[in-house]
Amino acid sequence: MRKTALLIPALVVIIGVAMSSVFIVDEREKALVLQFGQIVSVKEEPGLGFKIPLIQEVVKYDDRILSRDLDPIEVTPADDRRLVVDAFARFRIADVEQFRRAVGVGGLAAASQRLDSILRAETREVLGSVSSNDILSIDRAALMLRIRNGAITQAQALGLQVLDVRLKRTDLPEANLNATYERMKAEREREAADEIARGREAAQRIQAQADRTVIELVSEAEREAQVIQGEADALRNEIFATAFGADPEFFEFYRSMTAYQRALQGGNTMMVMSPESEFFNYLRSAQGAESLRSTGNGDAGAAAQSLPPVEDEAALR
Repeated sequence: MRKTALLIPALVVIIGVAMSSVFIVDEREKALVLQFGQIVSVKEEPGLGFKIPLIQEVVKYDDRILSRDLDPIEVTPADDRRLVVDAFARFRIADVEQFRRAVGVGGLAAASQRLDSILRAETREVLGSVSSNDILSIDRAALMLRIRNGAITQAQALGLQVLDVRLKRTDLPEANLNATYERMKAEREREAADEIARGREAAQRIQAQADRTVIELVSEAEREAQVIQGEADALRNEIFATAFGADPEFFEFYRSMTAYQRALQGGNTMMVMSPESEFFNYLRSAQGAESLRSTGNGDAGAAAQSLPPVEDEAALR
């Protein structure tokens, strides 16, 4: 009975010691076995591990990819146009021994603060060497790669591996927004004025070309019209000359009647001439009197109107 009473406590102590000497490493973790603060072994593979109870302890660190958001920082690019940058980084603990030596008992919290300092310094250095337009352009990806590459070397001293750095937001400070908007507005108005001026210049050029084309077309049409009219006048005169050349006496008579028609207009027309003037030859002749009597009113102008008018008297001479 006494042996059983002593065996049970001894068995409990043995089980407790055995359980305290065994630890489990998850696939998402890495473990360090410490003895009086010194690293004894590293357990990176998942499974069971062993340590000396009461003398050694196990410290576990996360082996997954971690994220770190930086507080917004203000940078000054090469063109002195201040920007507020918000970034984040992806990293993991690559060397747990180096990590332990670098941060000690501070663990991941201390490492995150030191990583923040590294990333802020690299961000200011890289973004300060380019213009704000480069930061806001498609070259932004190359700038983020430069920040990551610069942080990798310094992070290795902490046992960390920086996988990626991203700029989430790049804005102007509130104090500069209004001035920037006004400058952008002025630039757009200037561009609009340039476009309007170029449009008006093009319109004037097109209008001038159209006016020139109109003048050329009208001039050509008038020239052709005058040529046609000249040919028609020549043909008319030729016809008149042929017709009146067949009877010169009738032609002389016709000219006199036309002259009477133009001279003796209706209304208050008054002419003072000698009765012996050659103008009245046909009025004094029997042939002229007969022509006047045939009209029935004795008006020389009416007698002349009974004959077809001569369009161009000078052409018949």
